[in-house]
Amino acid sequence: MESSPDAGVTRRAVSPAESRRASRRWWDDDADAYQAEHGSFLGDADFVWCPEGLREADAHLLGDVTGKLVMEIGCGAAACSRWLKTQGARPIAADLSAGMLRHARAGATRSGVEVPLLQADASALPFAEGVFDIVCTAFGAVPFVADSARVMREVHRVLRPGGRWAFSITHPMRWVFLDDPGEGGLVAVHSYFDRRAYVEEDERHIPTYVEQHRTLGDRIRELVSAGFVLDDLIEPEWPNGHKETWGQWSPLRGKIFPGTAIFVTTKPAP
Repeated sequence: MESSPDAGVTRRAVSPAESRRASRRWWDDDADAYQAEHGSFLGDADFVWCPEGLREADAHLLGDVTGKLVMEIGCGAAACSRWLKTQGARPIAADLSAGMLRHARAGATRSGVEVPLLQADASALPFAEGVFDIVCTAFGAVPFVADSARVMREVHRVLRPGGRWAFSITHPMRWVFLDDPGEGGLVAVHSYFDRRAYVEEDERHIPTYVEQHRTLGDRIRELVSAGFVLDDLIEPEWPNGHKETWGQWSPLRGKIFPGTAIFVTTKPAP
């Protein structure tokens, strides 16, 4: 969850269209600030799953990517896709935000690693069935879509049988607490079962930022209903010596309870 000091903040239901418009506008407007703050941590060609610093180079959650056709949805500046290309994969990077894709092009220039870029909504992927070997995202798309079950179905549709779908999100239990990296963020203030979206809105009550909450059970049911098999659920521990604070993620909180959940799933082969 993000926050703006000038925004009205509430918890309420939003339509898919409201959520899509808010996300597109937010990430277009915030792209420069986001990259200025987090770009050095994420790198130009690196696959970092979460603020805890877990890297795909160490975790191998996607398996052997050599020769695999991979789609990264909610790619942001596409650092993960560029890393995948250096490992022999054939990645395509997609994001709803033109502002983020602008930074993806800049990252390609700096790194010298080019990947195809696509502006697309994760709820309506412009590909035929059974095209990709792997679909992945690190904190992209899934938390910002009102109908995330539809995203799961879309990913299932474009994956080949035996393909892998892996994504990281804010750990659902974090929604119980305030977005505070300090001691104020250690006190439970919200119901875990309140599934209303976190919404920042302007003076006309038009959403400007929307983030969705689902419980762990909700996420698993979305995946199973779409046809996936859950292979693993990783809750990265805060590593010793990692002192960087990222929004609500901090050494203080990370040592007590998880901040990230990573789901690793497979589309079963017939």
